Amino acid sequence: MIETPSLVDQHCHGVLRTELGLGTFEAGLGVAAGPAAPGTTFFDTQTGFAVRRWCPPLLGLEPHCPPARYLARRRELGVLETGRRLLRASGISTYLVDTGLPGDLTGPAEIAAAAAADAHEIVRLEPLAEQVADTSGTVDALLANLSEAVHGAAATAVAFTSVAGVRRGLVYASDPPGPGEVRGAAGRWLARRPAGGRLTDPVLLRHLLWIAVASGRPLQLQAGAEDPARLAGFAASTSGLGTDLVLLHGYPYHRQAAQLTQAFPHVYADLGPVLARTGARAAALLAEILELAPFGKLLFSSGARGLPELHVVAASVFRGALDRVLGEWVGDGAWSRTDAQRVATMIAAGNARRVYGLA
Repeated sequence: MIETPSLVDQHCHGVLRTELGLGTFEAGLGVAAGPAAPGTTFFDTQTGFAVRRWCPPLLGLEPHCPPARYLARRRELGVLETGRRLLRASGISTYLVDTGLPGDLTGPAEIAAAAAADAHEIVRLEPLAEQVADTSGTVDALLANLSEAVHGAAATAVAFTSVAGVRRGLVYASDPPGPGEVRGAAGRWLARRPAGGRLTDPVLLRHLLWIAVASGRPLQLQAGAEDPARLAGFAASTSGLGTDLVLLHGYPYHRQAAQLTQAFPHVYADLGPVLARTGARAAALLAEILELAPFGKLLFSSGARGLPELHVVAASVFRGALDRVLGEWVGDGAWSRTDAQRVATMIAAGNARRVYGLA
């Protein structure tokens, strides 16, 4: 058996502070924005089955108990006690929390208290820029305040993350936009932006990414459904600048993400939803990633949002997959147990501690 140490969850979100009904809980199990199709349930997914396998015993129930019974027990304990029990049983000792999502979600300090663990903030770039725009009346003020805000956040945050920059294809351009482009885009955004308006301008989004690169903090790029291999131009341009890139949510392009980690010294890959969302198939996916990626380039995360159950599922599935894959290789004589244990420790926590400068 391959033992894993306490885990560093290198990318997650807060958990909901409110009591959850069936519909809200089910929505948290799915990757889609809306509810399950009529006559179906998100409990009938790999994630739903994994929740029913790993979480009921932590609340005093038998594994695989019916969803209705599990949710009744959840309500009986209350949201705070449920969260405390689940997070403390997950085996995660450090949480890196992306605080940029809307909703009534706990911040790093609350997660740390509930889980009896350490927690640090990851700053999402787009909401930060939108907050700056709310208090900047001129182009000069916006650009100066934007740079100051990013570098100021770098003093306390362990990393930055971006969604729009990748999903809109913006980081595929290998160079930052020129000063004239940036000033023109800033003027247009300020002139047309309603109060609280979202940042969607492609030039400003690219500019924001390059400010983050200049800060020296790791930059997490959420590729979503995009092929991470398309990031090769940006990876090449940022090589040697001192900023690590961490590719999030690469599934089903996990092989391409693994290849990028092999090609560029500063590129790393996240294992979170690749494993957590595939449940009983996680070992096969992990083996495919380990075929290509250097072992010092892979980092565990849960990618969890809203439900503390997702932290438990991610950690449990990750440990099981790692034990199955590495244990098989040790049993076949391909690896020594000492090397397997060392690699498990690297992926579970050591790589993240190195990349993010954690004690």
